[in-house]
Amino acid sequence: MAKLSGFPEFLPAGRNAELILLDHLRRVFELYGFASIETRAAEPLDELLRKGEIDKEVYVLRRLQADAGASDSGMGLHYDLTVPFARYVLENAGKLEFPFRRYQIQKVWRGERPQEGRFREFTQADIDIVAKDELPFHFDVEVARVMAEALSGLPVPALRMQVNNRKLLEGFYLGLGIAETASVMRIVDKLDKLPGDKVVELLQSDAGLDLEQAQKCLALAEVSAPDASFVDRVRALGVSHELLDTGLAELAEVVEAASGIDGVEIVADLRIARGLDYYTGTVFETQMAGYEHLGSVCSGGRYDQLASDGKNTYPGVGISLGVSRILVPLINKGFEADRSVPSAVLVALIDEETRADSNAVAQQLRARGIPTEVAATAQKFGKQIRYAERRGIPYVWFPATAETPNQVKDIRSGDQADARPEDWAPPAEDLHPRIKEQHQ
Repeated sequence: MAKLSGFPEFLPAGRNAELILLDHLRRVFELYGFASIETRAAEPLDELLRKGEIDKEVYVLRRLQADAGASDSGMGLHYDLTVPFARYVLENAGKLEFPFRRYQIQKVWRGERPQEGRFREFTQADIDIVAKDELPFHFDVEVARVMAEALSGLPVPALRMQVNNRKLLEGFYLGLGIAETASVMRIVDKLDKLPGDKVVELLQSDAGLDLEQAQKCLALAEVSAPDASFVDRVRALGVSHELLDTGLAELAEVVEAASGIDGVEIVADLRIARGLDYYTGTVFETQMAGYEHLGSVCSGGRYDQLASDGKNTYPGVGISLGVSRILVPLINKGFEADRSVPSAVLVALIDEETRADSNAVAQQLRARGIPTEVAATAQKFGKQIRYAERRGIPYVWFPATAETPNQVKDIRSGDQADARPEDWAPPAEDLHPRIKEQHQ
């Protein structure tokens, strides 16, 4: 059977690595009071296609024998978690308390050409804070801090979160006398793919700028700093506008609040524009050291029009982490957990007649929260130890006999000692699978 590309599947040790990462994300998100939600996989096509960016990538959902007028026509699988979240907010607005803080870890689907970092089915982890009518700016700061803390605890290569502000960009362009700021942002957003001189050409040919305006836009995009020093560099370009002042102040506050977190470098990068039209303030992109060719693995920003029912508007700010985009390339290079099963202990089997005794020991350990399994067959103890070793199970328990007490063996060190199932426990670091040390 041919392998179906674009649908990642992991072996158990790789899946355990994914679970470790997801559990860490949940812990951090919940520490900040974000509530977990899960939305349906399918949405109406008119909602999925409303933004228009990826209309060729939506998977249509319908029964094989359905005719054109069937009730399940006009549906597609969601390609991100923002569209279903906006619909969820509108449908449940009367039951939610605002500001509403949610995290969502779920599969999404896109009809992309499979390649490294791009898949047809993948997992995203989103956080968002949404309010009714007005969302104070301090939530931009909090979302940046939360995601930076979540990223810092991941057992992956160093991450670099690049932050910008659309108000800063728009204010700068308006200060230059540019009326059509959106087209300029879309062109500047191509700087990760095109050289600066080509972007200057496009700004003149496609956005109608003169050479001086285009060069100033490029000069702004080249400003980058790990602290608020970028403010003086922007001021030195000699452009002024009230909206620019607001953007500079907001960006400086975000960068300073999210900096100083181990494993994550926070940088004000004025090249980041995020081409999508709905961003209105803070914008984020994140790259992983050694995997910059994947592009952004974690991105998002402020959107003042997340959803609207015609009477009320629901602004939001959020960030989406591409869990699969991070994990799949790492797992392909050997990134995995130190065991392929959750078991910390394998209870050995003396013979089939005493299986009940081994099961009783296992049940005592499980009752105390220690993941335990019983050997499949009553082979020689050496073979049972190798069975545990192949799966990464660190301890083998030898049930008591008439001549010997219960004993437990650390098969890594060879240490073996008497133990009682009612009070023995492994060290905390051995209780659950961990990411292998060499990949941290």
